[in-house]
Amino acid sequence: MATALPRDDVPVGLGATETPQLKFASARFGWLGNHGSLVFGTLGVVLLLAAWQICAVTGIVDVHISSDPSQVVQEEITLFGNGTIWGPIGNTAAEVGWALVIIIVVGIPLGIILGRISALRQMTDPIVSILNSVPYVLFLPLIIFWFGLGESARVLVVVWAGILPLIINTTAGVRNINVDYLRVGRVFSVSRPRFFASILLPAAMPFILTGVRLAVARALVGAIVVEFFLSSNGLGYFVQNETSNFQMSAAMAGITVMAIAALLLTRLIGVVEKRVISWSQVH
Repeated sequence: MATALPRDDVPVGLGATETPQLKFASARFGWLGNHGSLVFGTLGVVLLLAAWQICAVTGIVDVHISSDPSQVVQEEITLFGNGTIWGPIGNTAAEVGWALVIIIVVGIPLGIILGRISALRQMTDPIVSILNSVPYVLFLPLIIFWFGLGESARVLVVVWAGILPLIINTTAGVRNINVDYLRVGRVFSVSRPRFFASILLPAAMPFILTGVRLAVARALVGAIVVEFFLSSNGLGYFVQNETSNFQMSAAMAGITVMAIAALLLTRLIGVVEKRVISWSQVH
């Protein structure tokens, strides 16, 4: 008389259904795969802060020079509570905001034009390469001489810092459009405005959004740098002033605000990129 095998001893064949344990593991790793960037990114930040705190508590680093996370958090609460930090944040946000508007409105069309007109691209390529390679800080004396110390000079420097990556990436995107897309447009006699809206822009969008992401990062750096030299307000000036007064916790609090702003902006662009051009993601 044959005896039934215990449930755990039943062999799993090709036609067998998936066990609950495998389903649970699959769901768990699937969630981790979808949110791995957030999970591991957060874990990396937590480990860095923990190592910083341990080094400060054990005396490996001097808290008078480097501060520590607990003091920075307390300083953040104080600065936001008494409103000291709101003015510098608003000043820097205004500069970066106006600069990004100019960068996008000017940089994308200019990159498209350079990508479509070979002669113009070849004429301007040495100039773009030089401006992108030479640090814009070297031109600050000329900018001060031409535009003074006002807000227009600061916005100009931020635009200079951020617009070149966008122009370069947009030009590359236009030049690397799939030839089949161009043939389809010619076969169906697509008008020039519709060609730009329906073929060229969607095909170049991955390059354009990459350029926007780089432009945001460069614009933030440019804003902070220019506030070191041409401003009496803003987060850059705030950090420089607090560092000069050896208020390292306040300076680190300002740096933390900059880091969070940069992270949020780049994450926002990443979300837009996934939603707008999810079909172009490389797996």
